[in-house]
Amino acid sequence: MNGTTTPGTRRGADAPAIVAEGVRRVYGDVVALDGVDLSVDAGEVFGLIGPNGAGKTTLVRALTGTTTFEGGVKVFGESPEAVDPARIGLLPQSFDPPARLTARELIDYYGGLYDGARPTDDVLQDVGLADAADAWYETLSGGQKRRTCVAATLVNDPDLLFLDEPTTGIDPAGRRALHRLIERLAERGRTVFLTSHAMDEVERLADRVALLRGGSIVAVGTPEELIAEHGGEPRIEVDLDSPADDTLLSAVAAAARDRGLVVETSSTAGVLQLSGVQAASIGDAVAALEAAGVEFESLSWMEPSLEDVYLRLTGEEYSPRRGGHDGVSARTDGSATSAVTAGRARGAGVTDE
Repeated sequence: MNGTTTPGTRRGADAPAIVAEGVRRVYGDVVALDGVDLSVDAGEVFGLIGPNGAGKTTLVRALTGTTTFEGGVKVFGESPEAVDPARIGLLPQSFDPPARLTARELIDYYGGLYDGARPTDDVLQDVGLADAADAWYETLSGGQKRRTCVAATLVNDPDLLFLDEPTTGIDPAGRRALHRLIERLAERGRTVFLTSHAMDEVERLADRVALLRGGSIVAVGTPEELIAEHGGEPRIEVDLDSPADDTLLSAVAAAARDRGLVVETSSTAGVLQLSGVQAASIGDAVAALEAAGVEFESLSWMEPSLEDVYLRLTGEEYSPRRGGHDGVSARTDGSATSAVTAGRARGAGVTDE
């Protein structure tokens, strides 16, 4: 979805679906939200990311009118409390419906809370539970339970959905199916407010992303904009038996310059990094490593991703090549093979579909 359309114009929306101005929430001595300003266009998939404890859940509660706060929030031009509940769907991170009801009975129940609810079988089909519709909730797998909860969120056909970690516990096939469902909902003009720790999920689905840290928004933009500004350079990473010393790093940098490459070299946790290596220069970089006497069996080339943005802006610890980056791996003979581990490998020309 992202990168194909302009947020807010894809579906002809004029007024924002959500506007938050100076939202502040304090619990005793803890400042959960510290003056959050936010605008979400109607028909937009908006991603919210941030560390645990950053204030994401509190912000969702403020936007849905389920907590008190200072500042102002408008949803479809009204206060959250004044909006018709049928226009809102909320999937919290923790949701435990009655265990001894079947998936069908649960959706029937939640559908009964609204006038004009969607047919239960249609909703179950949307989330891939048609074959498990008559199984008790307590007998469903973790992924099936989560999909049942998603179905309960969709039964009223809401205009605005708040989805907090919607794919938690769902297998890769189920995740992909829910991603496609969110894309279809957006194409139908629904607004989706997506909170997730899966950076590949947010990068794929969101038109724009906000990063919340310490109760404040520290960055907002399209995934491409955030990656360009904060993600760093494409890089090669090589596993070593021990961290490289300054002498080796200087030798690698000099060998790279001899081949017309300007790179930054660094080493951490036994991984040698060459930043600033474009896809077309992978072979030259491999030759520079060999000329500098670096012994390795394989290496990986990676473009920056939303995960890099997250880690750079939050300051969280990061172990290179352990986070599911897209990339290209190369053998010591210099040949390259595509190795996509999550999301899209833009520079490698590989997609996840």
